[in-house]
Amino acid sequence: MPISLHAPPVRATLDRLFAAATLDDQRPVRTTTGTPQELADARESLYLPISARGGELLYALVRACRPETVVEFGTSFGISTIYLAAAVTDNGTGRVFGTEMSTAKIAAAEANLGEAGLADVVTILAGDARDTLADVPGPIGLVLLDGWKDLCLPVLRSLEPRLAPGALVVADDITMATMAGYLDYVRDPAHGYVSVAFPVEDGMEVSCRADATK
Repeated sequence: MPISLHAPPVRATLDRLFAAATLDDQRPVRTTTGTPQELADARESLYLPISARGGELLYALVRACRPETVVEFGTSFGISTIYLAAAVTDNGTGRVFGTEMSTAKIAAAEANLGEAGLADVVTILAGDARDTLADVPGPIGLVLLDGWKDLCLPVLRSLEPRLAPGALVVADDITMATMAGYLDYVRDPAHGYVSVAFPVEDGMEVSCRADATK
């Protein structure tokens, strides 16, 4: 079976986006306080991507567990979405539900997915993930948490009733101090997860929903 991650349209799109993301430090941020929507709008020019190695890890995990439903909290310009969508496409089954508050980023992400030839397997939901993900049907086989760090745990808790047994939950940027509460939760066996940190850039936590009765 071909690996679409290496196909020219996908590779060229990812290379272009990663190159653009290197300029994030030069892009202005209008405000550092406000509502989640105001913060999202203030950062609509920032790519805030996962690392390439983190993307490859996501691709491998989706290929291995073959989820019918993938949820992504924090789509941004769609870099991580492309990795997820490539894996779903190569599996021949499944759909990715992304979430994003910035309308400008949604338009850009949809254009980038179209450029990569992967738009058909992705739905991007506009608005606060705590609201928009409420209607995503279960069972959910894989979740990527890469939005606002203080919302990662509330988003996970809202999805837990719909997680498939053995579902994987991947959280990015675990070296950030604001991820401490999330990590305490998934690393506590009382909450039903088996959780492992992966040493990719900024760190990723991969947690298996091993006991769905918790």
